[in-house]
Amino acid sequence: MQTRILGLVDYPATYQAMRDFTEARTPDTPDELWLGEHPPVYTLGLAGQAAHVLDARDIPVVATNRGGQVTYHGPGQVVAYPLVDLRRLGIYVKEYVFRLEQAVLQTLERYGVTGHRVAGAPGIYVRLADPFGHASLTGPRPDPFAGLGKIAALGIKISRHCTYHGVALNVAMDLTPFGGINPCGYAGLQTVDLATLGVSTDWGTAAAHLGERLAAHFSP
Repeated sequence: MQTRILGLVDYPATYQAMRDFTEARTPDTPDELWLGEHPPVYTLGLAGQAAHVLDARDIPVVATNRGGQVTYHGPGQVVAYPLVDLRRLGIYVKEYVFRLEQAVLQTLERYGVTGHRVAGAPGIYVRLADPFGHASLTGPRPDPFAGLGKIAALGIKISRHCTYHGVALNVAMDLTPFGGINPCGYAGLQTVDLATLGVSTDWGTAAAHLGERLAAHFSP
């Protein structure tokens, strides 16, 4: 798998580039992993509802063909786009999503942070009161998001067994724009980043850690 560091790139152009790459690829096309960050933008998935954009202000809203609802991308967030042929790798969508989330969990572990999955709500969450504790979430819980903050969002598209879109990990960013939406369609869901949790790191280091784990999970 070839890793490409995109740097700060506009979302619409990157979205189109992912589509073009996927449409043009053949069974022999090597898989790629794109790592970057975007200027402020809200993106709507196929399940996205305009009502979940509460106050976009001057931030553009882009409709996409990924799964999921609405999320925000901005500087200080690592976006990772694995362009993977699932058939060649020999896995199905459920396993692909599991590996995406596992890569984020392992990246957080590098910083001593314990991430959690929430059933039916793709992405990775942390305990706000104890992000470094190792206790598992127990359930079922009346409010599955009580005491949790979302640190990574996930949304994918599969075309001809090939993936695009991916996962976004919040590193050190202005979290204010998340207040303008119901993140992933959940009203009041709190969003956090590594900096909020007291972790000091930079974009390049976090991107390298996440890229390393993703490449390990998606290389034959």
